[in-house]
Amino acid sequence: MRMLAYILRKEFKQIFRDRLILVFMTVAPLGQLLILPLATDYEVRNVHVAVVDHDHSVQSRALIDEIAHTSSFKLVQYASSMKQIMLAIEDNNVDVGIDIPVGFGKGLGNGVPQTVFMAVNAINGMKANVGAAYLTSVINDFGVETAITMHPELRQQAGLSVESMSLFNPHMDYRAYMVPGILALLLTMIAVYLTALNIVREKEIGTIEQINVTPIKKLQFIAGKLIPFWLMGMLLFVMGLILIRVFYNIQPVGSTTLLIGFAATYLVAVLGLGLLISTIAETQQQAMFISFFFMLIFVLLSGLLTPISSMPEWAQVVTRFTPIRYFIEVMRMVVLKGSTLYDVRFHLLAVVGFALFFNGMALMLYRKTSR
Repeated sequence: MRMLAYILRKEFKQIFRDRLILVFMTVAPLGQLLILPLATDYEVRNVHVAVVDHDHSVQSRALIDEIAHTSSFKLVQYASSMKQIMLAIEDNNVDVGIDIPVGFGKGLGNGVPQTVFMAVNAINGMKANVGAAYLTSVINDFGVETAITMHPELRQQAGLSVESMSLFNPHMDYRAYMVPGILALLLTMIAVYLTALNIVREKEIGTIEQINVTPIKKLQFIAGKLIPFWLMGMLLFVMGLILIRVFYNIQPVGSTTLLIGFAATYLVAVLGLGLLISTIAETQQQAMFISFFFMLIFVLLSGLLTPISSMPEWAQVVTRFTPIRYFIEVMRMVVLKGSTLYDVRFHLLAVVGFALFFNGMALMLYRKTSR
């Protein structure tokens, strides 16, 4: 234990001596936790709409006004032809173009269903799909309301009513869904990057050779490298939970103790990955490239930005080998649904497996030589 205490004292002195690392470990991720949720907004706004009105009727002008006064849309162009709209879409100045045909108003007046052509700029798939769905809903609602206004007898035919309720996130607040995942991602990045550079730094400045000739055992050395960053990571996680509660009013429906306990286990796993990278790499540049390779995979396959169920089957299989996937799922399950330890037991077992594998490999591959 004395040897481990000496290593821990050395590591903490090294951490606190470098003020830039302290800022990188605490202030930077907390600042990112405040800013990133404001940018990662799944709600589609400012869909640029262009309209060509061949009808010039009261009904067509009413439809255009309805679109213009909907908060999700921004009417940017009254075009004279559909060709003009298509050119605007090609220039990426318009997201959705609408062509109102001749006889639109007269057809509605006679109770005849009308067809409105819509051209969608699908370069941004999410914005295109959601924007087109919003706009289709607005047009359909306008058509129904107009038909009922002009033909009151149709009102009796509307005998079906659908009521819905949103479970777990009743206000459909995207921040409640995204912020826990962002906190998990930031904690992962800090843990992996800092530990990946730790042993490599010892190699580059030559202190690793001095440690190798001491009677310190491999397990003590690895533990001494892991524990300080584990404590800093847990402090960062708790501060993050406080921050999202104060600034975003996100309070876990489930047990905060369960979140902290799971995070403690998860940190052992990702710190082990960082240590494994650090034992393999010979320079800090190599460690950064290897870490970046893994983090890019983690981000894309974590389920943070894209639902795992929407991925191809082969990608869904690969996500099972990414530890961050389990942490993000647990964060959302506990924060939004109030899941218990029984509900996340398989996630916990997976993370324990990652912790044993990564730390075991780091211990095995670290070669302590003596002179």
